[in-house]
Amino acid sequence: MTQGKRFDHDVVVIGSGFGGSVAALRLVEKGYDVLVYEAGRRFEDRDFATTNWDLRRYLWAPALGCFGPQRIHKLPDVLLLAGAGVGGGSLNYANVQYVPGESFFRSGSWAGIADWQAELSPHYETAKRMLGTVEHYPYDGPAEQVMRKVAVKLGVPETFRTTPTGVYYGTPGAETRGVTAADPFFGGEGPARTSCTLCGNCMVGCRVGAKNTLVKNYLWLAERRGAIVEPLRTVVSVRPLGGPGSERAGAAGGESDGGYEITTERTGTALTPKDRRSVTAREVVFAAGAWGTQKLLHTLKSRGELPLISDAVGTLTRTNSEALDGALTVNVPDADLTEGVAITTTQYVDEVTHVQNVRYGKGSNALLMLVTALVPGGRPLGARLGDLFGRWAKHPLSELRASVPARATERGIIALVMQSLDNSITVSPRRTIFGRTKLTSRQGDGAPNPDWLPQAHRATEAMAEELEAAIGVRALPRGSWLELFGVPLTAHFLGGAVISAGPESGVVDPYHRVWNYPGLHIVDGSTISANLGVNPALTITAQAERALAMWPAKGAADPRPAQGEPYRPVLPEAAQSLSEP
Repeated sequence: MTQGKRFDHDVVVIGSGFGGSVAALRLVEKGYDVLVYEAGRRFEDRDFATTNWDLRRYLWAPALGCFGPQRIHKLPDVLLLAGAGVGGGSLNYANVQYVPGESFFRSGSWAGIADWQAELSPHYETAKRMLGTVEHYPYDGPAEQVMRKVAVKLGVPETFRTTPTGVYYGTPGAETRGVTAADPFFGGEGPARTSCTLCGNCMVGCRVGAKNTLVKNYLWLAERRGAIVEPLRTVVSVRPLGGPGSERAGAAGGESDGGYEITTERTGTALTPKDRRSVTAREVVFAAGAWGTQKLLHTLKSRGELPLISDAVGTLTRTNSEALDGALTVNVPDADLTEGVAITTTQYVDEVTHVQNVRYGKGSNALLMLVTALVPGGRPLGARLGDLFGRWAKHPLSELRASVPARATERGIIALVMQSLDNSITVSPRRTIFGRTKLTSRQGDGAPNPDWLPQAHRATEAMAEELEAAIGVRALPRGSWLELFGVPLTAHFLGGAVISAGPESGVVDPYHRVWNYPGLHIVDGSTISANLGVNPALTITAQAERALAMWPAKGAADPRPAQGEPYRPVLPEAAQSLSEP
């Protein structure tokens, strides 16, 4: 608005995770003036907690003065884990970068609109290059050997493989743990990197600098090309400029769109000054993650700021049909189960059920306080509690030792189990007595979202048996207190603002523009339109790459058709896509 400009910025991006970071880089490459807001703080490698018992530096709870990267949110149907900070979920995810199976591209709200597998294929390759994907984990330790035996025990040895990970391991074939070298990824334009020491604390935050977080690739390059990132700013309002009716004015976010006013407050405790500020932008990209974007969309719709957001917002929210169980020994074994990166092996116990081993590093036992005996679900709570008490009565000392979190990461292997089945929950807003928007949930379309997985229990029991055989110390299968009470955990909360052929069934069009608001865009996990059955980071990145590839360069004609017109692919030549960093 100053110096003759109509808007303060061309584009405001809300969030700096896998979608927001792609948007920041690709849009500055196309000539746009980009401002990125991030509710969390900026971390240097040394700023991460040493263990997850350092709650102030590990947990995200600003009201309590905790500004770590680990978000934990509770809905009636699920407890979910997410990320916070500049770099979003890349700061505390498990580094895994999978392309999902064919069923993902053919199911869900986006089915039939496009050949998604073909359209996304080149963007997966770009995402792998940018995120530094190593196709096979290069080390083989006690936990990996146990999981290989589990695959044999379950009759699926052919499905066993090591995970593709976004970690810098150093020079292949050399002993280079903890060695710092010049940028190995972007021809010297990226930061220097230190190779992985296999400490296991990837999900607490990599203090070594080996993890390929977004601040070491997309965001690093975006900021050096002119993107501005403002941390500790929480977006509280997005309001169309130009008065009533302006929301529908721009057919594809072009010159006729009236733009938006974006208001932020300083992230902090109740005593932190709000420091409310507003800027204007022609276009806005929502990339606050499935939780953050959904909450903001629900708030803006219910307050009447964006009343034309589809009523489908919150529907088809996915949990990746997940369960988190595991196996723990009753004593600390001689073998070091913490050595390695967070997730290193995977196997399919059936066509739709994917099992991975998970680890935290030494001392990072805080979340193990959720652990209890593994009790089958699908029964009344009384029956499950009776089963639990029976197990404790039969082996009280072993159950006690296996349930104490002390040195738990050294004593066990966590199982992350995911499915590609079509189930969902519906997330909706409710107003508190203080006028704030809170989210609640109920079962959604498709099959009921599972509160336990028999396949997970079968795999976990096999893990306990093979761990005991390999280590020589008694091991027990473990579940969680939440699962006992019918509330599953997920590290992959997805959907709720899905891609669709029209606003009746989803929130964004096939180009990731918000229905009825073509100047608004969403490029994060909330647009994942089906359960993947694998870790979603690479898919979120690839979808964002595709969406941003179709934006025109600043000042160029927009190749995308207007909303409501039949979908057609936008050729990379027309979109000036995928410029090299």
